[in-house]
Amino acid sequence: MKQLIVITTLIVFSVSLASCKKESSQTNATPTTPPVTTSPELSATEFIEYANKEIMKAMGEYMAAHWVRMTYITDDTALLATNASTRYMTLEKSLLQQAVEYDLSDVDASTRKAFENLTLGKTILPPDTAEDRERLSAISTKMEGIYGAGKYCKDDEQQECQNLVELSKTLRESRDYDEQLEAWLGWRTISPPFRKDYEEFVALANAGAKNYGFKDIGESWKSGYDMSGNEFEAEIERLWAQVNPLYEQLHCYTRTKLSAFYGPDKVSPNGPIPAHLLGNMWSQSWKEIYDLLEPYPGVKRLDVTKALVEKEKNAIEITEIAENFFVSLGMQELPESFWEKSMLSKPRDREVVCHASAWSMDGKNDVRIKQCVEATDEEFSTMHHELGHIYYDLAYNHLPIIFQNGAHDGFHEAIGDTIALSLTPGYMKDIGLVDEIEENEQAELNHLMKIALDKIAFLPFGKLIDQWRWGVFSGAIKPEDYNKAWWTLRTKYQGIAAPVERTENDFDPGAKYHIPGNTPYTRYFLAHIMQFQFHKALCDEAGFEGPLHKCSIYNNKDAGKVLQTLLSKGASQPWADTLEEAIGTRQMDAAAIAEYFAPLNDWLKEQNKGQACGWKQ
Repeated sequence: MKQLIVITTLIVFSVSLASCKKESSQTNATPTTPPVTTSPELSATEFIEYANKEIMKAMGEYMAAHWVRMTYITDDTALLATNASTRYMTLEKSLLQQAVEYDLSDVDASTRKAFENLTLGKTILPPDTAEDRERLSAISTKMEGIYGAGKYCKDDEQQECQNLVELSKTLRESRDYDEQLEAWLGWRTISPPFRKDYEEFVALANAGAKNYGFKDIGESWKSGYDMSGNEFEAEIERLWAQVNPLYEQLHCYTRTKLSAFYGPDKVSPNGPIPAHLLGNMWSQSWKEIYDLLEPYPGVKRLDVTKALVEKEKNAIEITEIAENFFVSLGMQELPESFWEKSMLSKPRDREVVCHASAWSMDGKNDVRIKQCVEATDEEFSTMHHELGHIYYDLAYNHLPIIFQNGAHDGFHEAIGDTIALSLTPGYMKDIGLVDEIEENEQAELNHLMKIALDKIAFLPFGKLIDQWRWGVFSGAIKPEDYNKAWWTLRTKYQGIAAPVERTENDFDPGAKYHIPGNTPYTRYFLAHIMQFQFHKALCDEAGFEGPLHKCSIYNNKDAGKVLQTLLSKGASQPWADTLEEAIGTRQMDAAAIAEYFAPLNDWLKEQNKGQACGWKQ
C-alpha cells in the first residue's frame, strides 16, 4: 500500500518523515495568535461564512510551513511547523467553541453539514490551555522527528547504521530467515524511546476531545461518517466479513508456500505466519515475496518498469502521462503552478520526505505533489494515484473551504486507487508505452496474484490499526498492555505473529508511522473496499464487457462524467447522497472485490485443497 496522506484543512496536518538526520524537539519561540472573536449576534449561516473566511486566511501560513517542513528537513523548519500548528489549533479551538453553542434545530441542510464538518470527525481537538496546546504540538513534532530520523545501529559506536529504507530493502530482497529477523527487530528499536510521549499524547488528545463532548478522541474520529460510532464499527465489521473468506484463502496458500521454503520448524503449516517473512516491515503488503508465491513462474503479463526504462521516461514525463489519463476523461489540464511548485524528484542538496503526497495549498488552484519519482512500475502507479487526489481537490475548489474534503475520508484514497486499477495492458498499449500485449490465463492469474498480495493482504491490517487505537483512546487498552493488545489483534485478523517474544518494553505499534503521526487508518481500509466498487461502477458506465480486472476507463468521457459527479460534491452533503448521485447506491459494498478476484479465488481454493486453512489465536 502507498501510505499517502491527503492534505486538507480543518485537521491538524501530519505526513510521514523519512529523514536520516536526528532533529531537536525543542521550540525556542512561543507563537502568539490574537484570539478569534465574533459577534454573538451572528446567525448560524453568518457564522459559517465567518469561519470560512478565518480558515482561508490561516491556511496560507499553515500549509506553507508544512510544505517547507517536508521539503527542507531541518530544526528550523520543525520550529516553523510546530508554531504554525499551534496557531492553527488556537484558531480551530476558537471556532469550535463558538460552533458548539449554536442551536441547529432550524437551519438548512447545507448549514447543518458545514457545522458537522467543523465539529465532527476531527483527528485532533485542541486542549483547553495554551500550555497544553503547545505541548501537544511539541510532542507530535518530536515523535514524527524520531520516527523520520530512525536508524538501527549494529554497534554502540553507530558505525553501521541502517534507516527504514535500507532495512525494508533487506525484508524485500533477502530470503535468509535470520537476516530478515535482524532487520525486522532493528526497526523496532526506534519506537520505545517515544512510548511515554505517546501515552502523554493520548492524554492530551483525550482532554481536547472531552472539551467538545466526546468521550475520547477515538469517538471524534468515528463521528465523521454520518452515523454513530457503534454503527460505524458495525459497518467496518460487515465489510470485513465480505472480504475475509478471500483473505483466508490467500493466507492459506501463502503459509503453505512459506512453510515449504523455510521449513515447518520456521513456519507452522497451521499456525500464524512469522511477521518478518512477508517482505514488508509491517506485513501490510505481501507483494515483495511474489517470487515465492507466483502461480506460474516466469509467465509475465507486462513489465512496466522495463518499458519505462526503455522509453527513458523521466519524472516530468511520467507525471504528464498520468495527467493525460484525467484529461482523456474530459477533465482540465493541470495548472502551470503545479509544474513550477511540485517536488517531483529528490533534491541532491537537502533532506526531504519522499513519501508521496498530494497538496492543496490554497483551496483554489495551487495544487502540488511531493514525490521522488523514479521510472518504476510502483512510482508510475503512485503518480496516477496522487493525481487522483489533485483532481479531487480541483473538482471541489468551487466550494467553500469547509466543504473541501472527500465525502468521507475513505473517498480521497479510494479515488486515486480507482484510477490505478485502470492501468491495464490495454491502457499501456493505448498510450504507446508498449507496442504489443499478449495475455493468457496463466499471465492473468499471475497478475491477479500480484494485486491481491497488495490489496487483499492489506485489508485486515487496515482494519486493526484503528481498532487498537480506539481501545487505547477509550482506556480499554491500558498503557501496560499496549504491545500485548497489538499482537492479539494482529494474530486475530492477519494470522501473523511476532517471530520472537515481545514484551511491554517494546512499542511495536510505534514502528508504524501513522501511530506517532496520529493519522487515522480506517480510511485506507475503506478505500481498499470502495476503489473496486467505484471501478466497477465506472466500467459499467463506460459500457465495458468482460472480466472486471481487464477494464480501463481511459479515454471514456461517460465514465469521466460519473467520476466528476463523485468528486465535485466534496464534503458538501452526506457521503451516501454523493454515492447515490454518482453510482446509484447508498451503501459501501465489497461485492466488486469478489468479482474482480473471482478467477484467483477459484484457483486458490483448488491449491488449498487438503490444507488446514485458518490459524489458532
